[in-house]
Amino acid sequence: MNPAARRVQRIYLVLMLGNTLAASLIWGINTLFLLDAGLTNFEAFAANAFFTAGMVLFEVPTGVVADTVGRKASYLLGTVTLAVTTALYWMLWVWHAPFVWWAIVSVLLGLGFTFFSGAVEAWLVDALTSVGFTGSLEAVFGRGLVVTGIAMFTGSVLGGVIAQATNLGVPFVLRAAVLVVMFVIAALVMKDLGFTPDRSQGPIQATRTVLRESVEYGLKKRSVRYMILAAPFASGVGIYAFYALQPYLLELYGDTTAYGIAGLAAAILSLAQVAGGVLAPRVRTLFRKRTTVVISASVGSVLALIALGLNSMFWLALVLLVAWGFVFAVVGPVRQAYLNGMIPSKQRATVLSFDSLFGSAGGVVIQPALGRAADLWGYGTSLVIGGVIELAALPFLFASRAQHDPSDTAVALTDADPGVAPEPGADASA
Repeated sequence: MNPAARRVQRIYLVLMLGNTLAASLIWGINTLFLLDAGLTNFEAFAANAFFTAGMVLFEVPTGVVADTVGRKASYLLGTVTLAVTTALYWMLWVWHAPFVWWAIVSVLLGLGFTFFSGAVEAWLVDALTSVGFTGSLEAVFGRGLVVTGIAMFTGSVLGGVIAQATNLGVPFVLRAAVLVVMFVIAALVMKDLGFTPDRSQGPIQATRTVLRESVEYGLKKRSVRYMILAAPFASGVGIYAFYALQPYLLELYGDTTAYGIAGLAAAILSLAQVAGGVLAPRVRTLFRKRTTVVISASVGSVLALIALGLNSMFWLALVLLVAWGFVFAVVGPVRQAYLNGMIPSKQRATVLSFDSLFGSAGGVVIQPALGRAADLWGYGTSLVIGGVIELAALPFLFASRAQHDPSDTAVALTDADPGVAPEPGADASA
């Protein structure tokens, strides 16, 4: 690997480290934080649904920023927006504000995350291409997963311990502070390489262009379309399960005030993520097609969720949690590499944001529905229902596999050149 490619990867890993550390400070206690503010299970997961609704609403407009102003500008706007809205979340907790305010601020939190979605990943792939990198994308994304797993473990453990020693609000204040630091770092080290922003259109016309290109290079290209259509089921259920496991583990443990145990859920997932990131490139070599890995992981996730919901023993829940987190971690880099190999460079951030939009749309509907199921029948039953819902992703994954896109069997970045994708609707044979 040449020195320029190493520098690009280092910057990417630093960004992923800082982002995940900031986010994970509250991941282990977020549901408990909302419940402590006086919200019911339904309201807590409805607040999360408003967050994902914000991501749906703003994915396209912020995609315009990434593609017409620049990936760096999009990242910087994301850090500022998230820092401010995280501080507002803390204030709502202090005031025990009514649900309507939680809904509003949650939407704005979603806005902050949409500045990140697609932009950082597109920045990485374009920059690597521009400096002559010819290695495996799975390996790069796998390293990113290892770094974010370490950051997630550190942040989630610290968040739980700090909340236990102080209160549930302090980790939110620390999260805002870390995001400010990341703004400064990104402003100094990020440069848009291999990508020239198109500023020839006004914001309204640019938004229309983004929507058109999302359809052209996303929904009209069959292999991409089916992967995107699978996203609402896997992402919607995954988001719910991640946050529902916090109170569910406390319930199995027998102490609803043991916030450190709640942080343990996120910590365990982070360790599974590290293992998955390390092994993802190796797992990929065991299969000829990337979609085989994606489909196998989806089945594993369904089985793990159902087993978690039917289980009543705390220690076994931890084992199943590791299994669920591992399959999620392994599939991430492979799915990323598969999608990136099918998208032209100019539209990369646009289509990746569109994929994120569909995943968020699933969370808007699935989270409050499963939250209501938890109110009525308990967390265990809601996880079983979630596993059944995730099964709906499988037909779309098989349909994507059936298109035989070159990216499905590619092993390196240049094997399926993301800068020269097949015409929409005209998938190539392997």
